[in-house]
Amino acid sequence: MIRSPFFGIAPAVLLVAGCANSGANYKPVVDGPVGPAYEADLAACQSLAASSPTVDGNTAGSAATGAAVAGASSVIWNGNSDNLAEAAAVGLIAGITGDAVQKNKQRESVVKNCMRGRGHNVVG
Repeated sequence: MIRSPFFGIAPAVLLVAGCANSGANYKPVVDGPVGPAYEADLAACQSLAASSPTVDGNTAGSAATGAAVAGASSVIWNGNSDNLAEAAAVGLIAGITGDAVQKNKQRESVVKNCMRGRGHNVVG
């Protein structure tokens, strides 16, 4: 059976693309009453968070590191390189996914800090 690396990587790419702006769409918890400017401020802060790139140099570095570590670990633990490509592909997916999760957390922080800067009492 012929296996294409595309079929292993495609779901991860689709997952990352689907979650691309989930951090930017974050709606923070505000303590106290919500003022009249809340919705406009939230939209502006979410737009600011969404402006950061989804894929950058860190994404490539995380993917390469994941692939290298998984490939090397596979060779060390198995004593051969029979499944080196599969292990590297899994590491690549793990690196990309980890980077996407980190970027979403950063976007949530941007929304929270922006809302605080606009005078809202953000607690979470």
